[in-house]
Amino acid sequence: MDSDSSAGQRIHQNVVVLRHGDRIDHFDPLWTKTASRPWDPPLILDGKVRAFSTGKKLNNNLGFPIHRVFVSPFLRCLQTASEVVHAICAVGDDSDTHMSSADGVVIDPSKLKVSVEYGLCEALHTAAIQPESAPKDGDFGFNISECEKLLPKGTVDSSVERVYKELPKWEESPEGARDRYKNTIKLLADKYPTENLLLVTHAEGIWVAATAFTPERVTVDAIDYCAYLVLQRTIVSTESEPITPGEFNLCTNQGHTGVSTRPGAQEADAMCKVK
Repeated sequence: MDSDSSAGQRIHQNVVVLRHGDRIDHFDPLWTKTASRPWDPPLILDGKVRAFSTGKKLNNNLGFPIHRVFVSPFLRCLQTASEVVHAICAVGDDSDTHMSSADGVVIDPSKLKVSVEYGLCEALHTAAIQPESAPKDGDFGFNISECEKLLPKGTVDSSVERVYKELPKWEESPEGARDRYKNTIKLLADKYPTENLLLVTHAEGIWVAATAFTPERVTVDAIDYCAYLVLQRTIVSTESEPITPGEFNLCTNQGHTGVSTRPGAQEADAMCKVK
């Protein structure tokens, strides 16, 4: 933290937005035919390995600690968050010598806290979920307590009040889903302005993070599994104004993160309105 008596104290808040790993239905198209929850595919083994490796990359390359993790209730995101958190919280050299949490990684759960957030869920419309895979009654059947059991023991913070108290309704509009992602990112950052956050979500959430917050408009061409980007803003604290957040900027010093962008003129704010 840098500070001076005239300008007050200044810190940088970082928000890492991460896509889930490799989902089984994209590698085995027949999986949905027999699945009891075809709208909620798990990761394949390579997806778990990729997520754990990404956790190691975040731990080694970000240059700042992660204090809190928020995750979509979809299974592929919960499994991704579990692997990433195992890698970040690994004790000793466990993260260097293991491929995934299945290798018996020992963690220090006090390093960060994890919470499930409905606002980070998949876009609930037919462009993201095939109609034949969606629940016929529109009930996706997520139970927060059951979701939390999939996260590393000792890391869950159940006391956190969610930004979205309920799952969005099935057949939300694409514009509504983008608004939701932007609102969730902004509101979570505002709620924890002195902490660095990791948000584990879906590809559309990455698209919104890349296009909706930054003054330099970009076009997103590709978002790999476990791709991520970093939003950063300055938080100023003075005697008269305890917390004054600045505008987010997209960090460009993270190297290859799996998100391919190019300069563009996307009018993201016209589509994504912060409530």
